[in-house]
Amino acid sequence: MSIFKAYDIRGIYPSELDDKLARKIGWAAARFLKAKTLVVGRDVRVSSEAVAMAAVEGARAAGADIVDIGVVTTPMCYYATGKLEVDGSLMVTASHNPREYNGFKMCREKAIPLSEDTGIRDIEKLCAGDIVPAAKKGAIRKVDISAEYVRHVAGFAGDIRALTVCVDTANGSAGIFFPGLAATLPIKVLPLFFQPDGSFPNHGPNPMKDENTEALQNLILNEKADLGVAFDGDADRCIFFDELGHRVPSDLVTALLAREALARESKGVVVYDLRSSDVVREEIERAGGVAVRNRVGHAFIKNVMRRHNAVLGGELSGHFYFRDNYYADSGFLALLKMLNIISSEGRTLSALLKPLQRYHATGEINFHVDDPDKRIEALARAFADGTQDRMDGITVRYGDWWFNVRKSNTEPILRLNLEARTADTMTRMRRRVEDVIAGT
Repeated sequence: MSIFKAYDIRGIYPSELDDKLARKIGWAAARFLKAKTLVVGRDVRVSSEAVAMAAVEGARAAGADIVDIGVVTTPMCYYATGKLEVDGSLMVTASHNPREYNGFKMCREKAIPLSEDTGIRDIEKLCAGDIVPAAKKGAIRKVDISAEYVRHVAGFAGDIRALTVCVDTANGSAGIFFPGLAATLPIKVLPLFFQPDGSFPNHGPNPMKDENTEALQNLILNEKADLGVAFDGDADRCIFFDELGHRVPSDLVTALLAREALARESKGVVVYDLRSSDVVREEIERAGGVAVRNRVGHAFIKNVMRRHNAVLGGELSGHFYFRDNYYADSGFLALLKMLNIISSEGRTLSALLKPLQRYHATGEINFHVDDPDKRIEALARAFADGTQDRMDGITVRYGDWWFNVRKSNTEPILRLNLEARTADTMTRMRRRVEDVIAGT
């Protein structure tokens, strides 16, 4: 399976992505973007410095000047790309993947992301050839944007109460910069695993996995905290937990954020991914906004947001996007917005969520299958009497339930999300869909 994915580059280091290929990627990205200046940042993974320096040398060979912002979160790289008015950026990260992985998230000017349709395939083709040096090698300078980024995020704070917040940064990049943000807020932070360590010694950097959030959930209960938040390895995603230690589905977070955004801008557009609960669309429309459903993936969500001048975007995977943040995702900013909501509402997070918990969802379930495309076509035949669309994989909708099955953009698996009006319907329909996926 190619390391050039639908909206990023990701592979095992060094068997799939080594320094030589990283150098080619840097050169190819600079060539494709016709870049005079590129921002380059990296996460805390053990291999990230070597990969980043190789990419820098490749981009310089293409004639691009480099703004090296060092170890940062991915949202900090997006911010630098927009704020510094450069021609693009390379962020060396494998996000939530295990420690043996690394990769690139790439943008053009104004933090506009590259996807398979807008550059990644072109860069892959360029990498198949040899590096052709430009007449003049690019220069390099180091820039620290951390203080400016903290001021940017802190500027979105409202009248936040003295809440107690448990924060798990998974030994990733967030742990370096979160204390600076917290110092600007009246909250009490109970930290977990803030020491940056690219080997991720305490748990993996994917907060979607229950085994990676047990310590955080226990801390919330033991300390009677108001909420908890778990960041992934590069802090573009965050997962929330209420005061009871319960994981909060990220689509319900999108619904809360949408209500807050639309209270300030009536008739605003909110983009959400097609895995999200019907609650998201209903809450957007109830608040007077325009709901736009879209395929999964940060590059796709951001591009659609720009097209509609959307105020907000949200994904089931814990990515939250903000127009006033160059349409980019930021785990820090999502947390700050949630603190605003809890403070202004004067209720617990679980109480805020209760009216939104009106459907029954399976959550995302993964299936390893030999031929994903064949199984999707089998689903299309088996549920031919439902309303179908192929925006991303296959979505089939009936009156009281729906499901989506799609191929992962980063792993060789099928992902199922199913929602129904009753728990019984959800259980029965899940079995039906799973049987078709399994070929039984």
